[in-house]
Amino acid sequence: MILFKIALRNILRNSRRSAMTIGAVAVGAIAMVLFGQFMAFLVTGFETSTVRRTGHLSVFHNGYFDFGAGNPSAYGIDDYIGMIRMIDDDPVLKPMLAVVTPTVSLFGIAGNFDIDASKTFFGLGVVPSDRDRMRQWDEHHMFTDGIATADALDDSGLRDDDETRGVVGVGVARILGLCVKLKVHNCPTPPQTAVSGHSDMPPSRTDLTELTQRDHDTAQPAPADSSPRLDLLAATAAGAPNVVSMVVSKAEPEGIKELDENTVVMHIKLAQQLLYGRGAHKAVAIVVQLRSTSDMTAARARLNDLIKLHGLDLEVRDFTELQPQYEQVIGMFSTIFMFIVIVMGTIVLFTVVNTMSMSVMERTNEIGTARAMGVRRSSIRWQFVIEGWMLGIVGVCVGLMLAAVIAAVVNRAGMSWTPPGQAAPIPLRLLTHGSGRLVLIVGLGLVAMATVAALIPANRAARMQVVDALRHI
Repeated sequence: MILFKIALRNILRNSRRSAMTIGAVAVGAIAMVLFGQFMAFLVTGFETSTVRRTGHLSVFHNGYFDFGAGNPSAYGIDDYIGMIRMIDDDPVLKPMLAVVTPTVSLFGIAGNFDIDASKTFFGLGVVPSDRDRMRQWDEHHMFTDGIATADALDDSGLRDDDETRGVVGVGVARILGLCVKLKVHNCPTPPQTAVSGHSDMPPSRTDLTELTQRDHDTAQPAPADSSPRLDLLAATAAGAPNVVSMVVSKAEPEGIKELDENTVVMHIKLAQQLLYGRGAHKAVAIVVQLRSTSDMTAARARLNDLIKLHGLDLEVRDFTELQPQYEQVIGMFSTIFMFIVIVMGTIVLFTVVNTMSMSVMERTNEIGTARAMGVRRSSIRWQFVIEGWMLGIVGVCVGLMLAAVIAAVVNRAGMSWTPPGQAAPIPLRLLTHGSGRLVLIVGLGLVAMATVAALIPANRAARMQVVDALRHI
């Protein structure tokens, strides 16, 4: 106990120097905790938006993941309804499941021949009600607690009872001249020089126009409302060209320019009609969304067991494989966080070493006197180590309290930003709930670092010769 009293008196005796050291430790704690909470918010939000869009797991025909992009129809799942039923009824998987739904992916050409415009597109066929349920996934309460609002669940533009409707990316709407009818804001119109008549069109477009006009003889009647219509052309599984007509309900921003200018989402039956024509309708993938991401490993293992048990030629992929940028983004922020930890840790280390070294120099005579009175080297060493430990404790406590205040101010300031891959700005938040482990690790780490830093000058003080210390001026 006497060593603690001596250490406290020495801290108070050099109050200005001690305050600077405590401030350095506090700044390190603030920087690490706030950035860690911000990174937790980014990672959790990224996980939520990704799982809402792609689910946790996807079941494909073997080979689709590597080669299916060139010919999706060749890798269709035949009895996808039976597969979904098998997954839903499995007693191991059932408690983990949130949504199990089929999807169809395809590529083709979308045309709005009222203005003689067409472009390639990436199409996704979905079950509208299942897609709406997937968009409600919020395991981490990012939206129910009011943390974020950008991904509000507005009208999806798709309905189970209307197979003709679909939605497009804002870029598709812009290129195909649908902005006015869809009431898309800040959507420029194409220059007049880019618009040409039928007589000047290349043969490929003329052929597509004629094919579309022939298809309209048996197509669905024009919608009663003012919604625009697109003609979608794709090759069927047999290799024959096929055209369907889709009523465009709305345009959605995708956040990434390439997706924005190529995405078309439609009812799964319309996608199957386009991709398979009169042949047997299949699903390209079965998407599995779980209640909790922590169940993903167990659910994937169980799906693989079921596939092996029934001798199915299928494979399972998780969302980190389907969206490789997910791991890249998390890795980037983890690297930035480690860089901040190293920088702030180095500052704390050298600040404490400098403070304790100055204290040793100023108290050389005291050290010599104590040693002459019979105080052991270990007691001298512990005296300075405890002083560094106390500086670390006080600095960490001050830093954590200030970090909590700053986080509360930021979360109530109403600031917003647009993260990469996001179409609209979201509130800028620091994820304070669930950050107890981060706070504990930062606090213990900085205290340990301050203690270790004090050990360096403490060893020098303990090794002083008594005679040299006594005659030090």
